[in-house]
Amino acid sequence: MPVDASRIPHDPRLAALREWIDACHPGRTWSIAPASADASFRRYFRIQFDDGNTLIAMDAPPEREDCRPFVTVAGLIADAGLNAPQVLGANLEQGFLLLTDLGHQTFLAAMKDEAAAVSGDGSASPPTARVDALYAAAIDALVQWQCASRPGVLPPYDAALLRRELDLFPQWYLGEHLGIAEAPGIRAMLEPVFATLIASALAQPRVWVHRDYMPRNLMISHPNPGILDFQDAVEGPITYDLVSLFRDAFISWPEAQVIDWTIRYWEQARKAGLPVDADFGEFYRVFEWMGLQRHLKVLGIFARLQHRDGKPDYLRDAPRFLRYVRGVAGRYGAFGGLAALIDRIEAREPGTGLTF
Repeated sequence: MPVDASRIPHDPRLAALREWIDACHPGRTWSIAPASADASFRRYFRIQFDDGNTLIAMDAPPEREDCRPFVTVAGLIADAGLNAPQVLGANLEQGFLLLTDLGHQTFLAAMKDEAAAVSGDGSASPPTARVDALYAAAIDALVQWQCASRPGVLPPYDAALLRRELDLFPQWYLGEHLGIAEAPGIRAMLEPVFATLIASALAQPRVWVHRDYMPRNLMISHPNPGILDFQDAVEGPITYDLVSLFRDAFISWPEAQVIDWTIRYWEQARKAGLPVDADFGEFYRVFEWMGLQRHLKVLGIFARLQHRDGKPDYLRDAPRFLRYVRGVAGRYGAFGGLAALIDRIEAREPGTGLTF
């Protein structure tokens, strides 16, 4: 019978998961402990067998999450020659998967170990050689993933999805979190901003998009990186995963370094035959505008996680995203109203309104 870690509270889904693992591995002795959780309703557990081998069990309540996209995209990543967890067992009706274990250390943890001192504005100190090597591995894998793209395989990152994501910002961050979504002028200012960002995203060449390709979802592994949290993959803008990688939710780098890494990707992508713009300046503008869409979306998601789902930790990184938004909005005249909004949000006294 399995030996369960005492710190794991009893719950019906965990009991069902244990029964399923026991049925998959009859007669073996194993223990179970939390491996990680994410912003969704999924949970992950590490299964330790008495022979020293480990596996990862995913618990994804079927009324909340669908395991089938995870299985599909795991196969696409493997077919592209990259390292994703192999699905060793599946109970789609109950929402359980049994996966190979890609290890304990994320790229994010390794980068934070290397850049332990973070400056007052949230930007990490210049990257070490190891951090640079990790980003090089991530760039290599991203180019390889994009080169494997085929049309019609993954759902489209279309105008409707882009709009739903952007709407999270006024609904959850401005509305539920700050209580200012209905301040005079905000909606009228946001509409052309959203239209511009959606048009820019849709005009980009389309490739497979992981959709959360950031150091937290890349594992120190062999081969490097191990890729996680890919179940929401779509076919969409070529710059999207690059923005996720370099303008991360949980660690920041100086702008000059971001430009340097982006040039490295751009050069590799061109060499690999990917349809990136021949003018790096234009490519970087599109990269920045794609980032603005993502950053507004993430601010909304982080606010929703706190106010709907009771997960307040994510919103602590909102200042990082406000800086990202302010930086991009301040560099392009089309987003002057958004830059002014961020300035007013940061300067307003609690409980006061905003006007335009």
